[in-house]
Amino acid sequence: MPIPENVTEACHGARIVLTSWSVPEDTAETITLVVSELATNAIRHARCPGRTVDVALIYDSAKTIEIEVADGSPHHPIRKPYGPDATSGRGLLLIEALSDAWEVREREFGKAVWVRVLSS
Repeated sequence: MPIPENVTEACHGARIVLTSWSVPEDTAETITLVVSELATNAIRHARCPGRTVDVALIYDSAKTIEIEVADGSPHHPIRKPYGPDATSGRGLLLIEALSDAWEVREREFGKAVWVRVLSS
């Protein structure tokens, strides 16, 4: 998938790839939401000058889709407490709820947040 310039582009690219793989619509919606959350976090909190945000999707053609969003920052995402009126801060909780597994992976420059989603 090409390197996204913004969250909308990342989600659109993911949708094109998921459609080409004939991923079921409910799973495609879940994955698009995961891509949106991860790309938003990477662009908002971890973008570094001279580094890109990379989005990768991997499908085993059966039930497992892996999403990886990498950025140039070595800082891991932090789940922070939020109030009931907060307009942000729930992204990692959403990732946990929508995924089968997720983790932060170190890279030579920065890190990647990896997520596994099982297809219906």
